Amino acid sequence: MQKTSYTFKLSEPQQKRLIDLLRTGNYRPTEIPYTHIAADGENCRIALYTSGKCVAQGKGAHDWVTFTLEPLVLQEALLGYDDVHDPEASQPHMGIDESGKGDFFGPIVIAAAYVNNSLARAFAEKGVRDSKTVTSDKKAEAMARDIRKMLGDRYAIVAIGPAAYNRLYAKMRNVNNMLAWGHARAIENLLEKVPDCPRAVSDQFGPKRQIEQALMKNGRSIELVQRPKAESDPAVAAASILARAAFIAALRKIGEQHGVEIPKGASERVREVAVELVKAKGPQTLLETSKCHFRTADAVLEAAGHSRKDLGPEGQAVSKPFKGRK
Repeated sequence: MQKTSYTFKLSEPQQKRLIDLLRTGNYRPTEIPYTHIAADGENCRIALYTSGKCVAQGKGAHDWVTFTLEPLVLQEALLGYDDVHDPEASQPHMGIDESGKGDFFGPIVIAAAYVNNSLARAFAEKGVRDSKTVTSDKKAEAMARDIRKMLGDRYAIVAIGPAAYNRLYAKMRNVNNMLAWGHARAIENLLEKVPDCPRAVSDQFGPKRQIEQALMKNGRSIELVQRPKAESDPAVAAASILARAAFIAALRKIGEQHGVEIPKGASERVREVAVELVKAKGPQTLLETSKCHFRTADAVLEAAGHSRKDLGPEGQAVSKPFKGRK
C-alpha cells in the first residue's frame, strides 16, 4: 500500500520555492495553524510549517512529491530511488538506536532491529521513520506495534532502568561508555536470533571502538558502521521507534507506581514533579526514578529541602553533573 503522508525538512531557498509555487500554481489556499502557507492540490494537502517542515498528505501526495516537489522545490529525486542512493540500506543488516538519554526521568532504552530487502520495503510502505519526526507518543507506540509484528522476533531491546543506570554511571562515569555497553548488548542479543547478520549501523555518539570493546565473542565478527544522521537507515529508524515506545511505556509504569504523570525531558515541569515526589516519598525516590547525575537532581533536592548526601553513598557516587544538561 502506497504512503499517503510525506514530511521533508526544507532549506530556506526550498521554502521560498515552495511558497512561490503554492501562491502561483493551481492550488486552493487553506488555513492551518503554525504554517507559513498551506494549500490543497489534486487529492492532497500541502503545508509548510514555521519549523521549515513541509508535509504533504492525501492519496495524491506521492504523485505530488514525485512530479512537483522533487523537480521544482527539492531539485533532487528521492522517492523510489532508495536503492540508488543507498543500496546497502535494503541489504541484510541491523540498526541500533536509543531513547531517554536526555530525559531526567526514566531509563535509557537501546533497541536493535533487523532489516532485509522485503522488510525495508515493508517499512517504507508503513512510513517507518526516525522517531524524532513522529510528534505523537500514541502514533509512535502504534508504529512500534506494527514494526514488532513485521519483525517477529528479529529485534532486541535493552532497557537500563534508573536504579541500574545510576549504579552503572557511578562505575563508568561516562554516558557514552554506558551507551556503548547497551549497544553491544543489543547487538549480541539480536545476533542470537539472526546469527548471520553481517552489519550493524548506529548513529555516531562516540568512538566506534567503545562498542567494539564492549562486544562479546559472538559480536566481534560483525561489521560496525557509525555515521551521523543514521536514522535515515530503515533499520535504525525502526530501532528508534521501538526504543521510544519502550521508553514511553517505562515512564508510564513509573507514573503508575508513584501515582503521578511523569513528563519527558528535563523541563521546569520535570523539576516540579520531581520535587513533589521527593517531598512525598523521600530523596532516595530519585535513585529509583531518575538519572541522578543530571544537575536537575541537585536543583530538585535543594528545592525539596535536601542535599545530595541525603541520597546516601550511592547517590553521592553519581554526583558528577551531565554536561549540557540543566
